Amino acid sequence: MRVKLSKIELPEDATIEALNHDDLVALAKLWRVKISEYQSILFRVRRSLYGRKSERSEPADSTSKEPPAPPKPRSDTKKRPSDRYPDAPIREDKRNFVEAPNCGLCGCAMSDSGMTEDSEYLDVQTREFTVVQQKRHKHRCHSCHGSIVTAPAPPRVTPGGSYSDDLIIDATLSKYCDLIPMERYCQMAARSGLPGLPPHSLIQASFTLADYLKEVYQLIKAETLATSVLLADETPHRMLEGDAKKRWYLWGFANQHAAFFECHDTRSGDVSTDVLAASTCAVLLTDAFCGYKKSIKAANAMRVDKGLTPIRAAYCNAHARRRFYSGSKEEEPSVDAAIIVKLYQEIYRLNAESRGLSDADILQKQAEMVPYFEAIKIEAESKIDSYSSKSTMGSAYSYFLKYYEGLTLFITNPLVPIDNNPAERLLRSPVVGRKTWYGTHSKAGAEAAAVHFSIVETCKMNGVNPREYYADAVARIHGKRGLITPRQFRDSPNNDSG
Repeated sequence: MRVKLSKIELPEDATIEALNHDDLVALAKLWRVKISEYQSILFRVRRSLYGRKSERSEPADSTSKEPPAPPKPRSDTKKRPSDRYPDAPIREDKRNFVEAPNCGLCGCAMSDSGMTEDSEYLDVQTREFTVVQQKRHKHRCHSCHGSIVTAPAPPRVTPGGSYSDDLIIDATLSKYCDLIPMERYCQMAARSGLPGLPPHSLIQASFTLADYLKEVYQLIKAETLATSVLLADETPHRMLEGDAKKRWYLWGFANQHAAFFECHDTRSGDVSTDVLAASTCAVLLTDAFCGYKKSIKAANAMRVDKGLTPIRAAYCNAHARRRFYSGSKEEEPSVDAAIIVKLYQEIYRLNAESRGLSDADILQKQAEMVPYFEAIKIEAESKIDSYSSKSTMGSAYSYFLKYYEGLTLFITNPLVPIDNNPAERLLRSPVVGRKTWYGTHSKAGAEAAAVHFSIVETCKMNGVNPREYYADAVARIHGKRGLITPRQFRDSPNNDSG
């Protein structure tokens, strides 16, 4: 009886001494491949646990470095805090003698000259919590004595509740913007003189605020979907209780100036299919997750029926580069991987030089990347058979060749980013938050997280202070005025947030 070992068939009772030369050569080759695969796996595990996280490349050669630039001359006048922070309020602190001093020369009493020696320093006051006792006056009729009218109460997010709008906004943004768990917020309040603030009550208030701002969320979603280039990514989201499925996913979709999130109990492509069905995008930029490929296919089938332009798939070059980067940093570094990494360095250098240029100049810079991509393709095609398909380099070559068209799509479109890093950065705060409060305890919590992260991250994208935007949005709802998105808030002539 013969035993099949991979592609080698050996007798079941075969020993090394009994094998012929051809069997020994084939077996040795198989072992070398297997050892290489396991070493690669071991390296990746060690690197993920103990290696440095940055993929920034080391300087090519210390001898080829340019001489360091001369140090900038120090300014004669040191910047004062009032110059550094022009928006901070100024509080004067006047200091004088309790008793007029005597002259050190003649001993006579001295008088105020009117001159001062001025200095500045930055200060902070402890947060102050106050209880507002609201007294609404009642008016009565002196003629018939049949009616009493009470002065109207100002509108609030929680009418009759225990918290003001300012407190609810502050607690909510401490969690979803500053990533402070609500329990820690209450502990901070206790240290500021307000012990006993219940975190669960504040969490419920943040849910109420999310419902209150649902229309803002819908406006941001519509603004995100009305784009020619849409970016997408997703990350696990733990549902601690409130649903049978514990592993949920937070999906993020973005363009250049807006982003929104949705929380679902599945990673199925049906989620992104629904999003693409409502979007006007011509390009979807993602990683190589197969769910997006399924979504593009389904969305394009609907577009063909309507006579619309199909969606094209663009892929993330950071993911492609990362695979070669891992190969160039293994315990036995691959020379082939180092070659590809250097080619990608040149591609990203040209991409950095194109920032801030006009569309025509960007296209010109991106055209200079073509030889580098073609060189990578030639390398991959010529050397892919030299590696096992399960090895780091074999997998990297296969990935690049399989998605080559999508990886180079950005070269012909100045609106398409080189990689999906902008979408991944939008998920950074939810991921950090996930590590501090572990997950959500209900579907309402998941929906509230999606709403608040959508508003906060869109504010950050537009350089808008989320606290100012939340206050403005709540005031607009109270005053029954039209709502605006963070981008519109930024461009509003009445906005001085800068």
